Amino acid sequence: MQIMNLEERIKSFARLGDILNDALEGRSGNYYTKLNHLIENQSVINSWFTKENVRTAINAIACELTEENLTKWTDHYPELKENKNSLKAGVIMAGNIPLAGFHDFLSVLISGNKLISKTSSKDSELIVFISEILFSINPDFRNRIEFTDKTLANFDVIIATGSNNSSRYFEQYFGKYPNIIRKNRNSVAILEGNETDSEFEDLGKDIFTYFGLGCRNVSKIYIPKAFDIKILTDKWVKFSEIINHSKYGNNYDFNKAVFIVNKEKFHDTGYLLLKEDSRLSSPVSVLNYEYFESQSAVIQQIKLLNGNIQCIVGRNDIPFGKAQSPHLWDFADGVDTIEFLLKNNLAGIL
Repeated sequence: MQIMNLEERIKSFARLGDILNDALEGRSGNYYTKLNHLIENQSVINSWFTKENVRTAINAIACELTEENLTKWTDHYPELKENKNSLKAGVIMAGNIPLAGFHDFLSVLISGNKLISKTSSKDSELIVFISEILFSINPDFRNRIEFTDKTLANFDVIIATGSNNSSRYFEQYFGKYPNIIRKNRNSVAILEGNETDSEFEDLGKDIFTYFGLGCRNVSKIYIPKAFDIKILTDKWVKFSEIINHSKYGNNYDFNKAVFIVNKEKFHDTGYLLLKEDSRLSSPVSVLNYEYFESQSAVIQQIKLLNGNIQCIVGRNDIPFGKAQSPHLWDFADGVDTIEFLLKNNLAGIL
């Protein structure tokens, strides 16, 4: 099978970014109508996938797919410029947020390999649509992309993303193959207490986007002693409409009832429950918080929990409001997917 060179692959994905941007803005007649239909239809398939959330996910991808970004990213891997035999990479995609599997999709294809993917039943149409755009840009991608709803087979390496429960199955079934198997992770924010109003509001985006279902969503905040939690909730009123979403509202009602029955202390904003809790993970509609004595102490604590944290939001880490806008080089779980693919290709497992 002939391999597109790296420059061709970069230009193809940069063109994909342009097309997605144009379609979102109504500037592309060929794709605008179909994309809008897909966006409208996603909430029928998966009620968590609101029009706003789907557009947010597509926009985040489109903005990153520039020739400059793609070149900057791939320049870290000189081996990508060499035409080598390609791997068959099996990819099991998550369905917690729209297009959750896109980065694996991109990593496999930009590195010149073949993708054999099992999409989530809750999120299959969007990635197939993106593939169709790629086929129109460069027909050679037709030989590089395969979707299946059956058990994955005939692959060289496996990349699987799921819950802690599904990861045990993945490890049992795929453990004998070179693999990346991802489990649940959560994201946190560290506040200094003197953030600006806009920083507090941007933190709200990191918490409420996608209803908090993504691994990059902030599920817990660390705040200084004596910090008034109401300062935050006053800045998040703009997100209060989230309670009108039926599934989110049901989670809010359920978790509130549990806290009341168990006589647990919590702050109720009417759309979000805030609870002092040492755990990283919090249910939908709940935000955990924990006080700290010093910045150095909380940083040390987070280091100990590093294996369970996807990203950290704060002035010294990912800027407020940017948790759900990762760059191409921000790999899930800190595992470099391109390096993994190159390593196994160079190892001659074919």
